[in-house]
Amino acid sequence: MREESGARINISEGNCPERIITLAGPTTAIFKAFSMIIEKLEEDISSSMTNSTATSKPPVTLRIVVPASQCGSLIGKGGCKIKEIRESTGAQVQVAGDMLPNSTERAITIAGTPQPIIECVKQICVVMLESPPKGVTIPYRPKPSGSPVIFAGGQAYAVQGQHAIPQPDLTKLHQLAMQQSPFPIAPNNQGFQGSVFLSLAGMDSSAQTSSHELTIPNDLIGCIIGRQGAKINEIRQMSGAQIKIANQVEGSTDRQVTITGSPAGISLAEYLINARLSSEATGLAAN
Repeated sequence: MREESGARINISEGNCPERIITLAGPTTAIFKAFSMIIEKLEEDISSSMTNSTATSKPPVTLRIVVPASQCGSLIGKGGCKIKEIRESTGAQVQVAGDMLPNSTERAITIAGTPQPIIECVKQICVVMLESPPKGVTIPYRPKPSGSPVIFAGGQAYAVQGQHAIPQPDLTKLHQLAMQQSPFPIAPNNQGFQGSVFLSLAGMDSSAQTSSHELTIPNDLIGCIIGRQGAKINEIRQMSGAQIKIANQVEGSTDRQVTITGSPAGISLAEYLINARLSSEATGLAAN
């Protein structure tokens, strides 16, 4: 990749749940390196689906780490710039609301097929070149493993900052997971907001597809769906699971939610839904 693109490519330490790839060089070299990385991620998704029962291919998802001082220019007044980038490229783009742990940087999550992602990265780079970072940037450095672990539906997740990262070695993590209390829906919990980084190796996409049902009170269903379905679509995208919300039944105070997918996908979708409910409970408690 270095030879073919002409970019300098460095990968951070390997003892962390996340690793950061840093690209440097002329913009043409960076875009070439980006396209090679994205094509590699696409290859991995395709090969992981060979024995999978999944009918639809999950999108390639990339997270870019950007100084927080540049995010305002990327979002634009009233969100006009980010909307323009979404519409012109066809890629899904989300700018995290909070800074990454112990840094002044924020994560931008881009999802879609390779070509729209590459075009999206180009447009983001153009904006960043036009609006250099202000002040001192404290770079995000992933911490080594040893973060809190939650265990949901037979899948363990390491919680690092605002990210839930699936851990494939469930046996090794089981005891640690059992020491943690399950994710509560309680007013004193801070909730779990922001983007979720999915390690491709952590998701068992070859596992049998199954279904799980949740019952959610009518008055809380809105916080799961979000404005124009934004939140439920985000949960679908992050987990890779299909989520269906049943129509309201007359006389019932609850709604049935059906989650379909791999065991790991179902677990993560359920976890994210509980996080939304917990966040809503925190807001209600504050009011």
